[in-house]
Amino acid sequence: MSVAEKLQRKEMRQTTSRQVRLKLVYLDVWSLVKLSFLVWLCLGIVLVVASVLIWVVLASTGIFDTLDETLREVMSDENFSISNSFGIGQVLVFTVIIALLNTIVGTALGAVAAFLYNLSVRLTGGLLVGFQNS
Repeated sequence: MSVAEKLQRKEMRQTTSRQVRLKLVYLDVWSLVKLSFLVWLCLGIVLVVASVLIWVVLASTGIFDTLDETLREVMSDENFSISNSFGIGQVLVFTVIIALLNTIVGTALGAVAAFLYNLSVRLTGGLLVGFQNS
């Protein structure tokens, strides 16, 4: 019997869906710290990759050269170059620092959010969540 036939036979059976309502009355702080760390770490990686890609696009399209010419005329300084001030190295280091700070602060905020939720459950009774078994 093939997989398709098994699935077709399974669909032909009448299934009874049962709904269950549960209350979320506790969030484990350590679990939420681990989850928020992973989420903020992924967002930090996205930030670093996006900033490098934006810098590469700006450099390859000649935006920095045009900006250099305009700022040289405005400042009357022939030696000015924005590429020297905002090179890929400086952008990458700055972005990594910001990503690390975001990860640390976001992880701490995740722990604070779990703690505050656990405190608020005493007043509100928790969240009522519905599940359906199909």
